[in-house]
Amino acid sequence: MNVLIEAEQAVLGAVLLDPGQLDSLAGWLLPDHFSRPAHQAVFAAMLTLRSRGHSALASKGEAPLAWVTDTFAEADRHIRGLTRSYAHTLVAACPRAGNAPVYGRMVLEGAIHRSVLEHATRLCQVADTDALQRVVDSTVDHVQILTDVLDDLSRRWGCDPKPLPPPDDVDHSYPVAAAGSDGQSEDEQFLVGLLIDRPDGMRQVVEWLRPADFADPLCGRLYRCLGALHHRGEPIDAITVQWEAQRRGLFADGSLNVDQVGAICRSGGVGSPEFLGERVLASSLVRTASASARTIQDLAHDESLAPGRLIGYALHALLSAHEVHERWRTATGTPPAGSAEPVANAEHATARVHAALARSQPQRSSPALARTSAASIPTARPAARSHT
Repeated sequence: MNVLIEAEQAVLGAVLLDPGQLDSLAGWLLPDHFSRPAHQAVFAAMLTLRSRGHSALASKGEAPLAWVTDTFAEADRHIRGLTRSYAHTLVAACPRAGNAPVYGRMVLEGAIHRSVLEHATRLCQVADTDALQRVVDSTVDHVQILTDVLDDLSRRWGCDPKPLPPPDDVDHSYPVAAAGSDGQSEDEQFLVGLLIDRPDGMRQVVEWLRPADFADPLCGRLYRCLGALHHRGEPIDAITVQWEAQRRGLFADGSLNVDQVGAICRSGGVGSPEFLGERVLASSLVRTASASARTIQDLAHDESLAPGRLIGYALHALLSAHEVHERWRTATGTPPAGSAEPVANAEHATARVHAALARSQPQRSSPALARTSAASIPTARPAARSHT
């Protein structure tokens, strides 16, 4: 059994011994934060009894037997196979009932890693599907979903949702975007050739299309040359592009050769630079989101990362996807998303402070609770109910 499962059992055992510990857990620890369905059902049952004002919450000293019985009776309504004898296991797993907030913090930490991994995996799958269909809508939606999840997790953990670049000694480098399909490569070459043949098209794409958006490194380098000529106000044609490439040392280092450039210069024809540029940018957005998702997957697998750092590193990994998305908005004329209200931000800040304090101040358990043994908890299970 790993430490996370023991922590889940310990926090449940602590609440069985001292129902008052729910006051220090409610608001930031949820049933979904537990990894096992049985543990989710038991904690959900405890919260339900608390909302109903169970008499055990007002008792002092040892927890009444009815608290344990009613908790498992409520949990049994939502999950099968949960025996009353499991209460012995939960209580035995709790060293001290007063440490419930600390055990809950361990449960939340494990939930943060699982949640980040789950949503990053989903983003990666969606991006791969969009890459095949050459669309971006689902990818954009899931990038925002992952960002919102990280913001919510940071509030529950009690930290600010700010991007945090990994230190130099942490090997979590972003993966290189995968090369595009054959059709995408043809689009990129045709776009560069079209811009060389019709230089006026640069004005339509230069504000939002970047050399890094090209999956084909050759097209990306040539587009950089086009951008430099356009920025300096110099004429653009097959000769000036080759001259600019030579000045940048692209022929000397073997990155390009004259025949390659000549073939691309002759690939121009009739087309819309803006339309082709949007297709290239759309592919760049999907590739960038997929690369960010894979980076976040690696981060979530690293159990040595504290939740605050994991969230900060993950938000930093998403910055590149957000940057490409903003340029996609500019290219397509999509209105930006509305900003959050200041009042909501203030409420989130207050919630983060409350969560940080709640999970950092364990309450002292009474001597009577410390002496409570598992023997006081019934082991008999009521007669099986009908499943009809």
